[in-house]
Amino acid sequence: MKYQVVFKPFTERHHIKSFAKKYQGAWGKTLKALTIEFTFVQLLFEKTIAEIICVSPDNDIKICKTEFKILGTQVSRHDSGCRCVIAIHESKKLVNVLLVYNKGDVDGKNETAWWTNLVKDTYPEYRDIL
Repeated sequence: MKYQVVFKPFTERHHIKSFAKKYQGAWGKTLKALTIEFTFVQLLFEKTIAEIICVSPDNDIKICKTEFKILGTQVSRHDSGCRCVIAIHESKKLVNVLLVYNKGDVDGKNETAWWTNLVKDTYPEYRDIL
C-alpha cells in the first residue's frame, strides 16, 4: 500500500538544514531514499527498522520512530544515530515526517523524552496521542 509522504515545514527548517550542510550531495540521495521508504512504510515494520511509539484511540494515527543511514557511508542504520519521528495516518494513507535528527542533536540524556516534548510543543495535533 502506497502512502503520501510530507516532510513538515518544522523539520525542513531545523534539522534537515544541518544534514544537508554536513552531507551535501549524499543528503539529497538519502532524502529520496527516505521518501521511498515512507511511501511503503509498512515494510519498515517487517524489517524492524521502525517502532510504533503510540497509537491514537481510534487506531488511525501511529507515532513511530525510525532509523536511517546516510547513503554512501559505511555506518549502519543503528550505529549512525540518525532518526526520524513520523506520524502515519492510516485512513488518509499519509506519512507526516515530524522530525529528522541525529542523536547528537538531543538535549539531555533521554532521547525519547526530548523528541516527545519537541513533538508536543511543535505539533499540537499530536499532543493528545503522546
